[in-house]
Amino acid sequence: MKPSIVPQRRRSALAPKFFAFLALFMTLFMAGLTVHAAPVRVLVWDEQQPAQKQAYENFLGNEIANYLKTRPGLAVKTARLDDPDQGLSRQTLDGTDVLIWWGHVRHGDVKTDTAREIVRRVRTGKLSLIALHSAHWSKPFVEAMIERSRADALKPLDQNERARVTITETNQYANFHTAPRYSDARTPSVLYHKFPDGRIELDLTLPNCCFPAYRPDGKPSHVRTLIPRHPIARGIPVSFTIPQTEMYNEPFHVPVPDAVIFEERWATGEWFRSGSLWQIGDGKVFYFRPGHETYPVFKQGMVLKIIENAVRWLPSGK
Repeated sequence: MKPSIVPQRRRSALAPKFFAFLALFMTLFMAGLTVHAAPVRVLVWDEQQPAQKQAYENFLGNEIANYLKTRPGLAVKTARLDDPDQGLSRQTLDGTDVLIWWGHVRHGDVKTDTAREIVRRVRTGKLSLIALHSAHWSKPFVEAMIERSRADALKPLDQNERARVTITETNQYANFHTAPRYSDARTPSVLYHKFPDGRIELDLTLPNCCFPAYRPDGKPSHVRTLIPRHPIARGIPVSFTIPQTEMYNEPFHVPVPDAVIFEERWATGEWFRSGSLWQIGDGKVFYFRPGHETYPVFKQGMVLKIIENAVRWLPSGK
C-alpha cells in the first residue's frame, strides 16, 4: 500500500501551488490587457452653424463629444471648420481612429484636398468615417461614395479587362446642392462598352448623394432595427421613436450599402435607409440619418448609443 500512498500525498501537496500559480498568471494576464488596451481615438468635427444654439447650448458636436467622453475606452477630441487647418491637420488625422462629421450650410468651404486625404486614410484602413444627417453632402462623404462607385463599376470586370478599361466620369459635383427629382435616374450608374479590339469604356455617372424630398417640420420618426445582431445595433430595441426630427425621403442616391442597419418611417408614408454601412477599401463609412440642428436629436439616449456603438466597432469591423 505504501507505494500508492506516497505519490498521492505529493499530488495533493502540489495541487494548491498549481492553482495558485494559475490564478496569479490569469491576474497578471488580465491586468496586462487592461493596461495595454488602447482607447479608440475619436474626433468630432462640427462646422458649428449658429442655428444649433436653438437646441444645443454649446453646439451640436460638443453635445456628442461630451457624451462620448463619459464612456470608457474612448479618447475624444473636437474640431471645427474655423480652427487652423479647418481642424483637420495631418497631425490631427494621424491621431484619429474615428472621425464623426457634422456639416450643413458650409460644405463648400471644406478643402477638397482635405476631404480626399480623409478618404485615402479610410481606404487604407487608417480611419473610419461617421457622417451624420446633413453630412450626406459633406465633401468627405461625397468623396467616399465616389470612391465606392468606382470600385463597384469595376467589379464585373476581370483583372485583364480592368487593365484595358477607360472610365469617363460625369456628375462630379455638377449637381452639388441640387436635389434629384423622383423621376430622375438613380445615381450612381454605369454603362459598359466592350469593343471587338478588346477596348472597354465605362461611362460612370457619379452619385448625387441626395434625395428628392425633405421636410423640416419636426414631426416624429419611427426607427426600426433591421439587423438586431449587428454590433452597431447592440443594446438598441427593435423599434423606437425620435420625437422631433427632419424628414428625408427615398430614393437616396448613393451606392448600394453593404448593410442597412436602421430604417426610419413617418406617419405620412416617407421612409429612409437611416443607418447604412459601406466598405471603402480596407476601411468603413457609416451614415446615420436622424438629426437636425434645431431639434435635440443628439440629446436622446438611443441616438447617442448608436453613435457610441459605431465608434467602438468601426475601427476593427469585427
